[in-house]
Amino acid sequence: MASLKDLRNRIASVKSTQKITKAMQMVAAAKLRRAEEAAQAARPYADRMAAVLANISGAMEGEGPPLMVGTGKDDVHLLVVFTADRGLCGGFNASIVKLARIHQRKLEGEGKTVKFVVVGKKGWDLMRRDLSSKVVERTDLREAKQVGFEHAEAIGQTIIDLFEKGEFDVCSIFYSEFENVITQTPTRQRVIPAALAEEDADLAGEATVYEYEPEPGAILEDLIPRNIKVQVLHALLENAASEQGARMSAMDNATRNAGDMIDRLSISYNRQRQAQITTELVEIISGAEAL
Repeated sequence: MASLKDLRNRIASVKSTQKITKAMQMVAAAKLRRAEEAAQAARPYADRMAAVLANISGAMEGEGPPLMVGTGKDDVHLLVVFTADRGLCGGFNASIVKLARIHQRKLEGEGKTVKFVVVGKKGWDLMRRDLSSKVVERTDLREAKQVGFEHAEAIGQTIIDLFEKGEFDVCSIFYSEFENVITQTPTRQRVIPAALAEEDADLAGEATVYEYEPEPGAILEDLIPRNIKVQVLHALLENAASEQGARMSAMDNATRNAGDMIDRLSISYNRQRQAQITTELVEIISGAEAL
C-alpha cells in the first residue's frame, strides 16, 4: 500500500496534469473558432469551383486535359493522407490513416499498385513501420502558424508533378471533414481524374448554353490545376478545424478523468490517514493500560 507521502505526491502530480489539460482545452477552443471560420469560408469556393468544372466538362463532352479525364487506366493509385503534426487529439490521426489503409487493402486486393503521399508528422509516425516503402513523398507543416494557400499550392504542385511523370493514374485525398466539436468524419475524395458530384454533374445537362472565350479546353488547362490546389486547401482547412475540435474534446475528457482520479486518491488518502490515526490511538491506549 502506498504511503501517505506517496499519495500526497500523486495527488499533486495529477493536479498539475489537470492544469495542463485544462489550459490545452482552452487554447484548442480559441484556435477552433478561427479554424472553423476558415473551413466554412472555403467551402463555398470549393463547391463553386466544382460547379464551374461540371459546366465546362459538359461543353467538352467527355474530353479534356489528362488531369481532368485521367490516363484512361487505373492501375496505379496515389493516396494523399492529410494528418496533424501534433498529437493529444484522441483518435483523429488514427481514423484518417485507418480509412486510407482500408482503401489501400481494397485496391491491392484488386491487383492495383498503391503509393502514398503523407502530409503531417503523425501520419508518417503511424505509417512508417508498415508502409514506408510505399511512401513516395512526405511533408509536414510544423513551422506554419496558420495554414494558407501557399501550403496547398506546394502540395498540389507535388501531386501534379508526380502525375506528369507518370507515377500514378488515379489520385485520392484523405482528410477529416469537420462537423462539430464531437464529430469529425474521415473522408476520401478523388481529385485525379476530377470527380464531379451528382448535383454538379447535373449542371452539365441544364438548358443554359454558355459560350466560352477562350475555348473550354484552354480554360480547363488552367482551371484543373487550380482546382486540385483548391481541394487540397479545403482538405487542409477541414483538417485544421477537425484537429482542434478533436483536441478540445480529448483534453476535456482528460481534465474530467484527472478530476475523478484526484477524488479517488483523496478518498484513499483520507482513509489511510484515518486508519493510521486510529492505529496510533490504539497503541497509546494499550501502552497506558499495560503500565
